[in-house]
Amino acid sequence: MLTTVATAKSPIYARQAVPAAATEDTLGLLGAPMRFARNNEIYGEDEPAEYLYQVISGAVRTYRMLDDGRRQITAFYLPGDVFGVEAGDSHLSSAEAICDAQILVAKRSAVMARAEHEKNLGRQLWMLTARELQRVQEHSLALIKSAEERVAGFLLEMAGRNSAGAAVELPMSRQDIADYLGLTIETVSRTFTQFVHSGKISLETSRRIQLRNRLALNRLNA
Repeated sequence: MLTTVATAKSPIYARQAVPAAATEDTLGLLGAPMRFARNNEIYGEDEPAEYLYQVISGAVRTYRMLDDGRRQITAFYLPGDVFGVEAGDSHLSSAEAICDAQILVAKRSAVMARAEHEKNLGRQLWMLTARELQRVQEHSLALIKSAEERVAGFLLEMAGRNSAGAAVELPMSRQDIADYLGLTIETVSRTFTQFVHSGKISLETSRRIQLRNRLALNRLNA
């Protein structure tokens, strides 16, 4: 499989001839797999939304910069997730690779044209749009909760998207988590420590967390 390392925000990377990945996922056989280095920008806020993206490996964050200079992370995308879905013609946020990532890049117009003739693809796109709307609504509601409730909800969310059983692998940093939850990094670290002392979680490494008491976490997230 031929791949290219993207080093600039220009959409030229999405025009290069690369064999499509053989996959039955939403964008399967429509896109070209591209590689993005850690912290490399995939697209920027207000840029034309000409492409759809699906994570093959690694992880992606989308974010917006607030007027006061703070960064608000709007979502994390893990392998299998599709991102870059917009109601309008431009991106409302920027997207970056959290770590080295391989991303399937598909021309938005080609996907939409094919969806007009393939009911299954059209249904997948409709479900994808509905899930994105639900994610935005749930994230907005989470931001009015207490710090403990936000962190508990985040860990449960990541556990639900992770296949490592009771262990949660976090590709993102504590700062990423803080910017996603609307907290300071000190508050996130302090809450993790509180959860360890109360037996809710244990830290195998800074990125690998064992959920020891899901019931207590669920109570906080209720």
